[in-house]
Amino acid sequence: MKMALKKHGKKEMRRFNSFLTEQKNTHMEHLEDAVLNGGVEGARQAINMLRSMRDMLAGNSKSTVNSTVKWDGAPAIFCGTDPNDGKFFVAKKGVFNKNPKVYKTPAEITADKMNPDLADKMKLALKELPALGIKGIIQGDFLYSRSDLKNETIDGEKYVTFQPNTILYAVPAGSQLAKEIRAAKLGIVWHTVYTGKSFETLKASFGKDIAGKLKKTKNVFSTDANFRDVSGKATFTKKETDAITAILSQAGKQFKTLPANVLNDLSNNDELLKRTKTYMNTYVRAEKPFGSGGSLVTGLVDYLNAYFDKEIESKKSEKGKETWRAKKADIMSYFGKHSKADIAKIFDLMNTIIQAKVMVVKKMDTASSMGTFLRTTSGIKVTAPEGYVAIDHLGSALKLVDRLEFSRANFSPDVIKGWQR
Repeated sequence: MKMALKKHGKKEMRRFNSFLTEQKNTHMEHLEDAVLNGGVEGARQAINMLRSMRDMLAGNSKSTVNSTVKWDGAPAIFCGTDPNDGKFFVAKKGVFNKNPKVYKTPAEITADKMNPDLADKMKLALKELPALGIKGIIQGDFLYSRSDLKNETIDGEKYVTFQPNTILYAVPAGSQLAKEIRAAKLGIVWHTVYTGKSFETLKASFGKDIAGKLKKTKNVFSTDANFRDVSGKATFTKKETDAITAILSQAGKQFKTLPANVLNDLSNNDELLKRTKTYMNTYVRAEKPFGSGGSLVTGLVDYLNAYFDKEIESKKSEKGKETWRAKKADIMSYFGKHSKADIAKIFDLMNTIIQAKVMVVKKMDTASSMGTFLRTTSGIKVTAPEGYVAIDHLGSALKLVDRLEFSRANFSPDVIKGWQR
């Protein structure tokens, strides 16, 4: 398997590592989607990350992967020192605009006319976060302000709760953690450090020890997203280790038989890549597993034909129609160049990767230090954390999320989100 994972060229490796490490952390890709995004190198990256996660959970200290918990916080918040003038700022994702949008005074936040609740949170962050002595620029997720905290009884137990988005977080009311949370005016989980001499050149580093290097203040509950097994349960048994090793061995064999150009021709065609991922997401939103590779290829071809035919039909001029006919011909040429059987191998490999990923996610879920629930129209129900992020020794990061489980929570009309209350 190791030879199979190394047999393709270094050009794709450089391209995919660049894709992962140079992107700002405003959108992170799912681990299995690395097969689509990165072609040969993406598939290699996904399998190697899962092998390292297996080693970590089997107690192998030589594992080369770090992992963080993916909190369901909102909004994302960026803060630190403006590299241009040395002044403290807070920002939303607009920090990466061509003209970066940052806030250094409450008046600037007010002038932006954002949602009142968001404006209050940004002003609170601007007031309290300078006390942490932040060096450079860091990113986190807002968990709560004091007004978001509730005292609730769930299954007969008393908790302090907060719900920034879909997941309801619950901390036992009598715990030291609950005491710290109640005392703070706001809570934030940090996960990314940025370096660079200007906003335009910032590069992200994931999984760093951030909170431990900040000054302590009772007004800010500040924590890292780093994964910690506080339960002592998140370790694979020998039987589980053997099972995931067998799955990863199967992934390695599938990867070895998959022609490199079948993978790379898809990942290098931006429009085909975009449409393929959109098609795959229809399964996630419908809460359906992806199905066999062959059925996915058939469905993808039907989806692409319908999409482009609709676009062609909608154009009034013959020139407009011809433009879209040319786009369709370019995209569909991929399916003429490669056999259905070979293309199906891409999706079969993704399904095998998902099998291994779900095993990792389920095991890591047992280590949660905080209760996670869903608030539904029929009451509060237990759920798993949103997921995790795997970071390799090169600093590349990919999401590990049970997409079917989380899609049920995210898209279900019965689930009451934090902003809907």
